[in-house]
Amino acid sequence: MNQASRQVQTQSQQQVQTLSPQQVLTVRLLELPALELEDRVRAELLENPALEEGREASDPADTLEEPQEANLAEDGGEADYDAQADYRDEDEIPDYYTRDNNSSADNQPREIPYAEATSFYEQLKEQLGEQALDEKQRQLAEYLIGSLDDDGLLRKSLDSLSDELAIYSGIEASSAELEEVLKVIQQFDPPGVGARTLQECLLIQLRRKRMAHEEPPQLLLNEERIITQCYDEFTRKHWDKIAQLLELSDKEVAEAVEEIKRLNPRPGASLGETIGRNMQQIVPDFIVESDDEGRITLTLNDGHMPELRISPEYRRLVSEQTPANGRPSREQKEAMLFLKQKIDAAQGFINAIIQRQRTLTLTMQAIIDLQRPFFVEGDESLLRPMILKDVAERTHLDPSTISRVSNSKYVQTNFGIYPLKFFFNDSFVTDEGEELSIREIKKCLQEIVQNEDKSAPLVDQEICAQLQEKGYPVSRRTVAKYREQLNIPVARLRK
Repeated sequence: MNQASRQVQTQSQQQVQTLSPQQVLTVRLLELPALELEDRVRAELLENPALEEGREASDPADTLEEPQEANLAEDGGEADYDAQADYRDEDEIPDYYTRDNNSSADNQPREIPYAEATSFYEQLKEQLGEQALDEKQRQLAEYLIGSLDDDGLLRKSLDSLSDELAIYSGIEASSAELEEVLKVIQQFDPPGVGARTLQECLLIQLRRKRMAHEEPPQLLLNEERIITQCYDEFTRKHWDKIAQLLELSDKEVAEAVEEIKRLNPRPGASLGETIGRNMQQIVPDFIVESDDEGRITLTLNDGHMPELRISPEYRRLVSEQTPANGRPSREQKEAMLFLKQKIDAAQGFINAIIQRQRTLTLTMQAIIDLQRPFFVEGDESLLRPMILKDVAERTHLDPSTISRVSNSKYVQTNFGIYPLKFFFNDSFVTDEGEELSIREIKKCLQEIVQNEDKSAPLVDQEICAQLQEKGYPVSRRTVAKYREQLNIPVARLRK
């Protein structure tokens, strides 16, 4: 027998962690923000007849009560469960890396209104209804509107859209026909919508302004000439070259550029939403309030989520299916199995909601403890370095659980509404061992750039020197990285 083809059988032992369906449900509910949780609860009420709204006073274990006052010194009693919370294969840890006060909040339900508005798509459709178009042109216009990006610009070529219409909608339309309909859309509000490039977007707005004048002022004509004839120079901020090409003075160029900067490069964003979606005001998951004496109260906001309980009718049906002689028939066994499955699922859902409330409150409590100066004063510079590991250690929860809590959730404070991710930031350690917040360094960098001489902007090395004078020993390369993260252009483009 060939030695190379011989098969060898070995045994190996490995430990595989699997989560129960109840644990999976709890973790998935934990990820949901307030509005999505309410939708999930409503869906469960429709799906499971053993679950219903209401309070069952005789057995509080079956009732989901309103969030009670949050004790900000609560300990991490749920650690055993949460250590297994990372049930997904993909890495869900966000970009920031894992690194006493007593208060209470009233248990009155908080209603945070959210606005329901007509979508961007619907507003353009309303304007389309006012146009004198035939049926085919209307279909083409609707397809073009649906192809706009979130900023209101059309970045697909008309040839590609022509092919898409033929393949997916069975409509034969030439690029010339689409061009004709697109010109109609470009007359819609907000000005600039339907443009195919930023240059075209700016020109549409300038021409709309010109139509408002019987005799357009010279300043407006200069603006059009700059965008039409010197667009590349405009994007590169070569003002002297523009003045030379158009035979304008430096003052005339500066005035025209200042007016061009007032135009909207993203007309779709002016409607405050993305296409096809309803505009919704952020609904905070937490409400944190502080008074003049430094006392902080925390409330978990569950919006209009109803109280839940096990259906008394289902309990009654279970007792009816239990025979007096203790020997149920086959039909009774099947009925009892069905009823028990529904009741167990309802109880599991209630328990998962309660577990979610406890974990959210515990996590937000830890964030308040770690960032207490900010919640009292509202000054961003008071935010200390904090990463997932810091909160995990204080709550005795797994960092992946803290990540799930912080994703897509917001907190309402006396100073505004913030995403939970806002409170996480890395640290910078000086040679003396002092720990500084990166957000603090970035804020100082922004202030330096804002106060610089705009005619002679500071290069990165000069910014680095000023930061070092202020006690932030960062390198020039670090300054360049933070500047890019803050979307601050290089010195040459800040003139």
